[in-house]
Amino acid sequence: MNGTRITEIILLGFENLQDFKYFVFFLFLVIYIVTITGNVLIILLVLTSYRLRSPMFFFLGHLSFSDMLLTSNIVPSMLHVILSEGGIVLLGGCITQFFLYGSSATTECLLLSAMSYDRYLAICKPLHYTAIMDLKLCFYLVIICWSLGFAITLIPVFLMQTLWFCGPNVIDHFFCDLGPLLELSCSDASVVKYEVFVFSSLLTVIPFVLITITYVYIFLTILRITSSTGRQKTFSTCSSHLAVVCTYYGALFVMYVVPSRGHSLNMNKVVSLMYTVVTPLFNPIIYSLRNQEIKLVMKKYISVCKKKR
Repeated sequence: MNGTRITEIILLGFENLQDFKYFVFFLFLVIYIVTITGNVLIILLVLTSYRLRSPMFFFLGHLSFSDMLLTSNIVPSMLHVILSEGGIVLLGGCITQFFLYGSSATTECLLLSAMSYDRYLAICKPLHYTAIMDLKLCFYLVIICWSLGFAITLIPVFLMQTLWFCGPNVIDHFFCDLGPLLELSCSDASVVKYEVFVFSSLLTVIPFVLITITYVYIFLTILRITSSTGRQKTFSTCSSHLAVVCTYYGALFVMYVVPSRGHSLNMNKVVSLMYTVVTPLFNPIIYSLRNQEIKLVMKKYISVCKKKR
């Protein structure tokens, strides 16, 4: 407590890149551009096409916005760290980056849960679907997801204001994740760690259990369909969402629920890349752009643009 309070933090990023840093830089730059382009395209299609005015695509638009917020908060600063072989960020900026990252990641977990509930109603309760999943409920679910995402992340941020950060001021990561940030504290951070463990466990395990239960009912309903074509068509409406859920929740579970002693710093970076870079890239590809209705809307807009030329 007698040490000097640090005001700047050094991010080491990816060490020992040397001759490969320009290749890695352009690789992540291309991934970031494709990610933003794909998610912006999804949002624009959902906003402008009457064909996509359904709860599934309403949630999908918010998921794309959450992906954009998540990756735009991490990747630009990561690119700078790669190119400069390290970077310096103010302590307040580091905490702000964690807050935006935690809020968008939490919101995405909740949105995936809302989307699984939507698929459950559409497949298992088709006669009651329009009556239950109306516009009012969609708005309520989205507001709850975003509000909880920001409110829950504010708790560790407020608790961190009571900590004394006196160094060393070096984080062996490419962004300001909570674990490495708390290691810089000279005061007792056990309360923050306990709070984060409890909430991250609840936000990982409970939604994942709910998603699993909904998909058990979905699979049982699909198995009752006599036509093989009908089974395949029904399953295709939720298979991409299931793939995204497994990737995203799996990475979060490894990072925040499994004890940190179970994996190395390099493993932390790889898993972090999975849900900060790879998942936002794959969401518009494996979940959205493979959707038949989105393909039809895209073809329609392309044909209209060609006619105007």
